[in-house]
Amino acid sequence: MVTARFSEADHALVTAAVAKAELASDGEIVTIVADKSDSYHDVGLHYAVLAMLLVPAVLAFVSRSCIEWMLQPFLGWNAGLSQGALMIFLFVLLALAFLIVRFALAWMPLRMALTPGSTKSRRVLRRALQLFKVGAERRTVGRTGVLIYLSLLEHRAEIVADEAIHSRVEPEVWGDAMAALIEGVKAGHPGKGMANAVEKVGAVLAEHLPRSSTDINELPDRLIEL
Repeated sequence: MVTARFSEADHALVTAAVAKAELASDGEIVTIVADKSDSYHDVGLHYAVLAMLLVPAVLAFVSRSCIEWMLQPFLGWNAGLSQGALMIFLFVLLALAFLIVRFALAWMPLRMALTPGSTKSRRVLRRALQLFKVGAERRTVGRTGVLIYLSLLEHRAEIVADEAIHSRVEPEVWGDAMAALIEGVKAGHPGKGMANAVEKVGAVLAEHLPRSSTDINELPDRLIEL
């Protein structure tokens, strides 16, 4: 499912875009791209548990004679259906439902297809905030770091800004940069999309935090792939 890849030319394009954008601002732009933001194992587990819980609900609409007919190969034609046999039958169905769904959702494309979009967005944002705290937050003297984060599997991106920028810029301002990034990825040109996003973020930074004479390059310009 992860089709976009960053080539050496893409890396060079993004690095050049970051260096150019930072010439006009005190802001420091960090670019990170990851294959995915989460494994979503809990999503597969939740669906497996749901399938298991649906078994008794379905059996409630199945007649006793039908259940006895299904169990004839195991109980024989004349054997009655005891409570113990019925409980064993129910346990087997519960286990089968859980295992079938759990193993089916071990296939990542299916797991992602069944993962709600809101869940993907939350996981991408959570991962972006984690990476921001490690790689950009308060890593500059003026608290001027900005993270542009792209998660390929989810086809989602986040822009997170440090204190000095967040206090001046509304989150909606990053909309054009986000759109440029996602558009480039969908078109199969992730490097160009990231570079365009960097350019738009740089324009915002230049407007609100124009470069001062004391500005130095405090964070790496290169694109980081996880």
